[in-house]
Amino acid sequence: MPQDSLRVGLDANVLIAGVRLPRWPHEVMRAAVRGAFDLALPEQVVTEARRHLGHPAQIAALEAFLSGSGYEELAMPSVGAVRPNRDLVRSEKDVPIALALLDGGVDIFVSNDRDFTDPDATAERFQKRVRVMLPAVFLREVLGWSSEALETIRNRTWEDLPHEA
Repeated sequence: MPQDSLRVGLDANVLIAGVRLPRWPHEVMRAAVRGAFDLALPEQVVTEARRHLGHPAQIAALEAFLSGSGYEELAMPSVGAVRPNRDLVRSEKDVPIALALLDGGVDIFVSNDRDFTDPDATAERFQKRVRVMLPAVFLREVLGWSSEALETIRNRTWEDLPHEA
């Protein structure tokens, strides 16, 4: 019987950072495009990423990623579903995202947001179902990157990448 693929969600801060610089978040995004995991993005995450990328070239890069990744957009929960779950994560504005991840059956959520990543930031019932990871930790623990490989791109810029003719 085939094993279900790993379902991974990315936070808006990962999408924004991955478009702006070719560092750890960018490599997580590249892995999604390669099909290393099934990508599921809450609708609010996509909206926030679009809103915070102001340059047309950055918006075009995000749209190219979204179309190339084959992601599943996760519907946002109703207001009625959010209200009784306000203690799910530290920041109330992130509760709809957390609920969308839970409802969407996401296994791992990659984020740089301390309201998700701090050990005491999320309720135990969220932590039991969704593992929250920083981009570099995800690359190392899930995709098998070595510490040396991670270090080589810590401060990488677009100019450091080879350009195709």
